[in-house]
Amino acid sequence: GPLSDRRLLEVRLGELPAWLATRDFSPQGLLGGVQKAWSSYYNKYINVRRGGPAGISMLLAGYCLLSYGWNYQHIKCYRWRKYH
Repeated sequence: GPLSDRRLLEVRLGELPAWLATRDFSPQGLLGGVQKAWSSYYNKYINVRRGGPAGISMLLAGYCLLSYGWNYQHIKCYRWRKYH
């Protein structure tokens, strides 16, 4: 098919610059990409017929890791001051 209709994983390394040139990097295009990614994640992991808690637990685990990363400096300093 045409290069603009392919996914990133289907593009060969030599075709990557041309594929990137076909992408829409405007704010509206980026918002559409984020919306498409969220809907595919939602349909794959959360909105399934016999799905378990895997999708929501993955989302919560990602939030915990992100929160820990944001607060790491504070936690590290508290750890050193705790017993001194």
